[in-house]
Amino acid sequence: MAKEYDLVIVGAGTGGYVAAIRASQLGLTVAVVEKDKLGGTCLHQGCIPSKAFLRSAEVFKTVKEAEEFGVTTEEPVLNFTKVQERKSKIVEQLYKGVQHLMKKGKIDVYEGVGRILGPSIFSPTSGTISIENNNGTENEMLVPKNVVIATGSKPKSLGNLRLDEEMILSSDGALRLKQLPESLMIIGGGVIGIEWASMFADFGVKVTILEYEDRILPLEDEEISKEMQRSLKKKSVGIIIGAKVLSDQVKVEKNQVTVSFEHNGETKNIVSDKVLVSVGRSANVTDIGIENTDIEVKNDVISVNDNYQTKESHIYAIGDVIGGLQLAHVAAHEGIAAVEHIVGGDPQRVDAETVAKCTYSSPEVASVGLTEHAANEKGFQVKIGKFPFKAIGKALVQGDTSGFVKFVSDAKTDDLLGVHMIGPHVTDLISEAVLAKVLDATHWEVAETIHPHPSLSEAIGEAALAVDGKEIHG
Repeated sequence: MAKEYDLVIVGAGTGGYVAAIRASQLGLTVAVVEKDKLGGTCLHQGCIPSKAFLRSAEVFKTVKEAEEFGVTTEEPVLNFTKVQERKSKIVEQLYKGVQHLMKKGKIDVYEGVGRILGPSIFSPTSGTISIENNNGTENEMLVPKNVVIATGSKPKSLGNLRLDEEMILSSDGALRLKQLPESLMIIGGGVIGIEWASMFADFGVKVTILEYEDRILPLEDEEISKEMQRSLKKKSVGIIIGAKVLSDQVKVEKNQVTVSFEHNGETKNIVSDKVLVSVGRSANVTDIGIENTDIEVKNDVISVNDNYQTKESHIYAIGDVIGGLQLAHVAAHEGIAAVEHIVGGDPQRVDAETVAKCTYSSPEVASVGLTEHAANEKGFQVKIGKFPFKAIGKALVQGDTSGFVKFVSDAKTDDLLGVHMIGPHVTDLISEAVLAKVLDATHWEVAETIHPHPSLSEAIGEAALAVDGKEIHG
């Protein structure tokens, strides 16, 4: 027998379960359908477990440098089994938290693969959800008034290079490693690749990055990319830019992988114990019943309007499956916006220029708004303010003075166009800059804000002052 709901959400990752909670708060009857576990990729294969690894790497690095803080220790030893156990414990605790939130919101949770049906005996319109279970029982049918597709994404492969998750890994396979390799080749120098490079280098693994573009972190401000490259080279990370991997010539033999690539007109080889492919993620748009609807898929993502509606107005889509900024916090806000539109509200679509982008490497990177190059391309006359963490007392106290804060402002109006940071704890500091962007602040308004001393946030105030050449400690 089919069960009716106001809203059924297909996919219970960050975007899906947040949308479900908001819908419940607004009085809708809600169900979520998840083929794996509540929390999705972010909780189980992405954000949380990788950041747990990064924290362990940070602690290991700190202990090795303890002598600099006046603390004498024996040579530290990394127990990677314990690292994995700690990661799993954190994930399990958060997983239980999400389960509790579903019960608290009286949200029904269905386990299995959810597929959208076309018009049928259950409904004259598309949108009935058929749930296929693995236990051999008859498919369950859910009949909603509205649907939200939140099926997320999966790691991309590269050409003919097959991810076996043993020797040639995606981030999913890397999270399941039972022991660290002695050497690792990372294909892709974007956010995920840089996080893994930083982490493995701090664990003591010999790391080499192959990046096709002319710099690592190609979507960040160019000065940020240069500083990250300098920092990684200090960790002995090899970085080869402008490298085109020949995916059909990668060989696995004798427990090692040989990667062939073109660089500066020559074909070269590098041998490593493992290869991590980090070339982006692809939207999960197949096998969910889209072909039974009028929903349009363009450039391998679902097309939506400003309210996150597909061509079928009662079916919405959010998160990685619609492309754009593939970030958990973006998916969550898109989910809230979609639900509020369902109940008749007029929410604003997520503005990419007011969204923080973060890289949780060591050093960390965080940014909001336009890079200097992008601002110039848009025709702005810009003025720049930069301030290094090495001039900040709190950074010296913490023993990490890497990086800087950079402001990009409109020279004509003083409007804040972008803020870019690399250094200690900048993924926490960036929220001040995001708020400034949301409030359409100027750099001098940020500069007039009294920042506590000693704190890392003083670098933000000084960089804002530096736009007009008024920095105090520079």
